[in-house]
Amino acid sequence: MAEREILTYDDFGRATRELAQEICDSGFAPDIVLSIARGGFFLGAGLGYALGVKNAFMMSVEFYTGIDERLPMPVMLPPVPNKVDLSGAVVLIADDVADSGHTLKMVTDFCGESVREVRSVVLFEKPRSVIVPDYSWKKTDLWIDFPWSYEGPVTKNGGMNH
Repeated sequence: MAEREILTYDDFGRATRELAQEICDSGFAPDIVLSIARGGFFLGAGLGYALGVKNAFMMSVEFYTGIDERLPMPVMLPPVPNKVDLSGAVVLIADDVADSGHTLKMVTDFCGESVREVRSVVLFEKPRSVIVPDYSWKKTDLWIDFPWSYEGPVTKNGGMNH
């Protein structure tokens, strides 16, 4: 098996607090945390609590279909947040990883002119990303095993589906 980056739940908790502190120290004060589903849910929720931001939105974007298997371009899945809800807001976009960066760029561009300011935060940033996140916990070029997804969904009668 190729070398991988392993993120534990303990690492995730520490990373979330460290990123929140970095965001706070930078003077950026978001009105909204916009999480990119599904991987960004965890970071977005953790940062919402750590930064005291109660206004949370999410966008579902499909790109990866498996390890190194992806669609040609990311696709937004409904429901898509209403731009009116984001109008004039200071938005923090949260995702688990900026791999190719296309998903993060799509969501950043979606926010575009309708928001007052937008910044992005990820747990991991890959060197090939087409967009550089404003905040990242770690840079890596390895495949990442996240604690919430590496085991795969459970199956009936307690089995794991790898």
